Amino acid sequence: MTDTGYYIVAEHLFGVEADESMLALMTNYAPFKVGQSDNQDVLFYVSIVQGEPVSYVEEWRQDEEGQDTICGHTEDGNPVFEFRFGGKTAGWLVCTPGYRSGILHLSGFHSKAALDNALMILFAMASACTGTVLFHSAVVSLDGRGYMFLGKSGTGKSTHARLWLQNIPGTELMNDDNPAVRVKPDGTAVVYGTPWSGKTPCYRNVSAPLGGIVLLSQAPYNRITRLNGIGAYAAVVPSISGKRWDARIADGLHETENALATYIPVWHLDCLPDADAAHLCKQTIAL
Repeated sequence: MTDTGYYIVAEHLFGVEADESMLALMTNYAPFKVGQSDNQDVLFYVSIVQGEPVSYVEEWRQDEEGQDTICGHTEDGNPVFEFRFGGKTAGWLVCTPGYRSGILHLSGFHSKAALDNALMILFAMASACTGTVLFHSAVVSLDGRGYMFLGKSGTGKSTHARLWLQNIPGTELMNDDNPAVRVKPDGTAVVYGTPWSGKTPCYRNVSAPLGGIVLLSQAPYNRITRLNGIGAYAAVVPSISGKRWDARIADGLHETENALATYIPVWHLDCLPDADAAHLCKQTIAL
């Protein structure tokens, strides 16, 4: 028997239609689950089915820690994303051109991981023109504001967040890998916890005004520098998910990225993995 669950992430409502056994696996989405609302637009719907392989033309692929995401399009021009783990396919997500709906065809292998990836992609694509972006970042809150730590995989985002938790009283972890940020029309930005948090299970339905963004680099010393203009923009862009060869999505992402670089303080922290780095960062950015 199939049912539809409704969830709100970063103030966006979406629906997932699946059999009850699959919906029962979505424990990380429980804090975000809501009843169906007739008063709010649905960002997207996705249906989950057991399916056969989907034929498509490949456009791009990403390999990260043994997880492959391959993007392409069907003969009819519909976007397709294939999810592979250890070289084996878990599922194919076929979307409508505007990303308002999709069908996830599961192979029966790593079904929950395929579902999480499919929902992250649909969320990122469907919300790209609404001032919303999905970051690859760790984020903590302190005194009512959120602070994001960016950097290449292995740079130490989670480590730096943990140093804040261990050494700065009052710090809380909001998300360890995939927070969402929404820029309001007045230029203010809010960071949100999401159902996606990488290897650390931190699925909190929380939000806070975004107080600062910190790009991390490993170094044999601790030094923090304020970035402005193109430097701030360049620091933010690599950590934001999106299909940048799609002009509509690229334009939406650019507008949000430009607003973040303009209105939100952006910093570059060269650092050691130690308490002094956390204290220096906090004393500089959390005024």
